[in-house]
Amino acid sequence: MKKLSIGVLSALFLSLTAFGPLPAQAEFNDNEAEVQEVELTEEQKQELAVLHKEAFEKKKEIIEKYVEFGVFSEEKGNKIIKKFESHYEKLEDDGYIPKWDHKRKHH
Repeated sequence: MKKLSIGVLSALFLSLTAFGPLPAQAEFNDNEAEVQEVELTEEQKQELAVLHKEAFEKKKEIIEKYVEFGVFSEEKGNKIIKKFESHYEKLEDDGYIPKWDHKRKHH
């Protein structure tokens, strides 16, 4: 009786996990995603600029603390901060609209 109940519970569990992810996969398909061109107003850009600048300053502060506590070397901390700066400049050049729709080719 114990083996039968374990078998039934196992079959039930496996059947539920097998059909669980199907609706989530059906909702989002990368190939069918529409790309919309959006143009932000100057006011919106300024608002985003303030938020991104604050986030950049906080990230920079965090990295400096890691360097101070010895988690990162000074060189590695500077390298991370330079990467943040280049990302911020790129975002600024793109009008604060992130470019996330680039597809990478996998072999």
